[in-house]
Amino acid sequence: MVGLAEPLGAVSPKATAESQDDARFTVEARFYEKQAEKRIQCKLCPRACVVGDRERGYCGVRENRGGTYYTLVYSRACAAHIDPIEKKPFFHYLPGTMAFSVATAGCNVNCKFCQNWDISQSRPEQVPANYAPPARVAELARQSACPTIAYTYSEPVVFVEYLMDTADAGHAAGIRSIVVSNGYIQEEPLRRAYGKMDAVKIDLKSFSESYYRQVVSGQLKPVLETLVALRRMEKWLEVVYLVVPTLNDSEQEFRDLARWVKGNLGVDVPLHFSQFHADYLLKNLPITPVATLERAKQIADAEGLHYVYIGNVPGHPAENTYCPKCRKMLVQRAGLQMTQMLIRKGACPFCNHAIPGVWHV
Repeated sequence: MVGLAEPLGAVSPKATAESQDDARFTVEARFYEKQAEKRIQCKLCPRACVVGDRERGYCGVRENRGGTYYTLVYSRACAAHIDPIEKKPFFHYLPGTMAFSVATAGCNVNCKFCQNWDISQSRPEQVPANYAPPARVAELARQSACPTIAYTYSEPVVFVEYLMDTADAGHAAGIRSIVVSNGYIQEEPLRRAYGKMDAVKIDLKSFSESYYRQVVSGQLKPVLETLVALRRMEKWLEVVYLVVPTLNDSEQEFRDLARWVKGNLGVDVPLHFSQFHADYLLKNLPITPVATLERAKQIADAEGLHYVYIGNVPGHPAENTYCPKCRKMLVQRAGLQMTQMLIRKGACPFCNHAIPGVWHV
């Protein structure tokens, strides 16, 4: 991992959360309420876990010890890399820059297609990690000339304390914070934690409650509420929809999604249709046909969305940004690399149409 100390090494899964390596990573959690008989109720995500003494919540990284709830992953970075911001993907936020990206173990859903299941579905003591306190992450980002710190790979909701304090340290050093999230979060932590973010990308897994229950082990409604709240908070927002063959790839679902985005988020919020590659528990499914992604884009375009992209298909014309007024290409990309930027002062140089986004540091 970038610039961090040697990994601690994985502790035996049977080790208790109070193993010797744990002390640096254990701080009292935010967003919970104490109940009778040393129980607590977590107020972080819509699961609202009621957790007994010596037990953990669904995410596996928050533990009740004697009626006090603790996070076990504060500063416990199991991943730290420098990525193109397009990898997240953010296409309208500081394109062509690099993001210092960090993650801890844990997640509050269980997507059957997760590409990072080895960390998202693990308890912290099962994953090699480094001690990376907020100030150290901010300093490494500065040394690496990264204008942003990205919270990504697993699910930042479950390491919200670490995210909040790292964002503060980053902002103090002139570094912005961006988050890649499933949006499965309650209102108060959304406001307080994601309120510190400069840009947010939400993975909208499907536009179907049954899909969320069966494939994600979550619910759709809270995610839609998160998207609306972020829009009202005026955060820079991009939405990704992973198109999984036979499961969430119907034309009607694409149409319903596009209409909802237009009516609730607006026509200028970028929407990315990403290609599925078999992983984790869905290795039996094929890669998403490019024709399906193109049809999804056609439908969203027809519904009036201005910035609809196709992702995970390097070289496809739909990974470029076009002016919705004159249709000239303004940002050219080759996979994760920006190869041409024509936007000037936030506008199309050909017709002067304003192009929403944050285009320069």
